[in-house]
Amino acid sequence: MKQQLGRGMRFGIFLAATLLVGWPSPVSAAQRTAIPGVKLEIGTGAPPDVAVTVQLLLLLTVLSLAPAILILMTAFTRIVVVLSFVRMGLGTQQTPPNQVLIGLALFITFYVMAPTFSQVYHQAVVPYLDGKLSQQAALEAAAKPLKAFMAKHTREKDLRLFLRHVKGAEPKSIDEIPLHMLVPAFVLSELRTAFQIGFLLLLPFLVIDMIVASTLMAMGMMMLPPVMISLPFKLLLFVLVDGWYLVVESLLAGY
Repeated sequence: MKQQLGRGMRFGIFLAATLLVGWPSPVSAAQRTAIPGVKLEIGTGAPPDVAVTVQLLLLLTVLSLAPAILILMTAFTRIVVVLSFVRMGLGTQQTPPNQVLIGLALFITFYVMAPTFSQVYHQAVVPYLDGKLSQQAALEAAAKPLKAFMAKHTREKDLRLFLRHVKGAEPKSIDEIPLHMLVPAFVLSELRTAFQIGFLLLLPFLVIDMIVASTLMAMGMMMLPPVMISLPFKLLLFVLVDGWYLVVESLLAGY
């Protein structure tokens, strides 16, 4: 029994010594494996680097405001509201879908605003890219064609609504009117015009609904929804008069 214990102890000592001799030391393992180093530096940025960073921040800000600029400073507001009134008058729920109406409104907007965008490109973007204008001067040059377009379609009453609450001399020209006054006045005028067009568009559809409802009541068909009967007649009338063509033509004629 003692001999077996002695042999077991000797075998355990031999195995431990073998593992310790064969196991690589931490120093040798570190020498074999190269550990990548990380170097951090904190310093002051040079003025050119700071200027480039500020320009990138301003560019990202303009891009984030692009949808608001497109909606509020172009013909998009009037066009999309009128197209929504057309769908409402037809009573077709989600036909055409919102994607189609917004896409059509966008392309009509690009068509209407093409001369203005061309002036912005040639008067502000090209000189700025060529280094002939600074960033501030380019922004001022780009705002002039947009101001001219908005002022042309803005009622004086809506513009004075915002001008009379500001202390100081009254602007003598369009260029002196700040955008934060001209843009809301332009949107109010566009909404008013869009609702006037929508009222005229809804009148024939309202007449058809009243005729159908009166006919059903006279026939005693009280449980039948008038919309189910008037919808085919409204669609037929709209197709016969080529309604989409007339609506788009009236929108283009307004500009």
